[in-house]
Amino acid sequence: MKFSVERDVLAEAVTWTARSLSPRPPVPVLSGLLIRAQDGALSIASFDYEISARLSISADVQEEGTTLVSGRLLADICRSLPSAPVEVQADEGKVTLTCRSSRFNLAAMPVGDYPELPALPELSGVVAGDEFAHAVAQVTIAASKDDTLPILTGVRVEIEGEKMTLLATDRYRLAMRELTWRPAASDISTAALVKARTLNDIAKTLGPSGDINIALSDSAELVGFESGGRRTTSLLIDGEYPKIRSLFPEHTPITAAVRTSDLVEAVRRVSLVAERNTPVRLAFTQGQVALDAGTGEDAQASEILDAQLTGEDITVAFNPTYLSEGLHAFDSEYVRFSFTAPPKPAVLSAQETPDGDDEDDYKYLLMPVRLPSQ
Repeated sequence: MKFSVERDVLAEAVTWTARSLSPRPPVPVLSGLLIRAQDGALSIASFDYEISARLSISADVQEEGTTLVSGRLLADICRSLPSAPVEVQADEGKVTLTCRSSRFNLAAMPVGDYPELPALPELSGVVAGDEFAHAVAQVTIAASKDDTLPILTGVRVEIEGEKMTLLATDRYRLAMRELTWRPAASDISTAALVKARTLNDIAKTLGPSGDINIALSDSAELVGFESGGRRTTSLLIDGEYPKIRSLFPEHTPITAAVRTSDLVEAVRRVSLVAERNTPVRLAFTQGQVALDAGTGEDAQASEILDAQLTGEDITVAFNPTYLSEGLHAFDSEYVRFSFTAPPKPAVLSAQETPDGDDEDDYKYLLMPVRLPSQ
């Protein structure tokens, strides 16, 4: 096998594919990237039984063939090369990379031991890449990072016709985002539970490429994503996701709107004195919200912002990290807090004017920290 390709093109392709490699592969060959040169193109693939990634790039192929080489090492080498064409040659168990005066000799792994890559399931529909990436980023913040509860480390993707709903929770907060997509069949109705980390990486890397093809297998065990010549498949999480939609209250008699950018900065400042497990308190009264953190003889901070309150005065407290992450997910001019009572969950949603209606396509439900007086 022999080919040449521009360094920047090769480095980007290898780096993206190597992201799917497991840090602890079950067998040595799964630490490698499978590179196939054929018909004027390179196919680069990785696989670790749970997730696979592959892409195709144009190259000057002089000799067709296939090789398997350490993925992380190859990625490090490609990033370190000068900006010039790279010539790669594989022969008799060795892979040689040459770029200007730089030369690397790598040991090839046995291609025959590499497992067959999973096929992409049949196309289920198409979604706008930028909107999907934004929606995934808004939801994955609420997914659990505790691997002892694998169900909660996932994002539930629900599909009903042209509506796609993303849901995630770690038991202390819940994020839900609805968006439209173009299904291959108008009567499609299905759901899938995808690892949040995997979905976030896929959305970030494929989103800028334009439309994303989404493919769900009939057995509901595998999901595939494809865009811009890149494709990824991932095993779904097996198990019953909790029925969390009912946590959103039907009636919220108290609402308050605050300018998003001002609140983000105020929470950041007062949180500086909030020690571990210490909440940030928000006291909503007519025309303002007072934030404070810290107690007793420790450091304290407070700040007052304008707020549009509807209903009775209310004081609530939140984990500062959960509150800050939720606020950063909004790009609207204002954020609305909707309450039923101080000890009950609050729902955050987007709002464009201080006294306008909120938008319900994205909701972030946050459990409050109970105050001594509640």
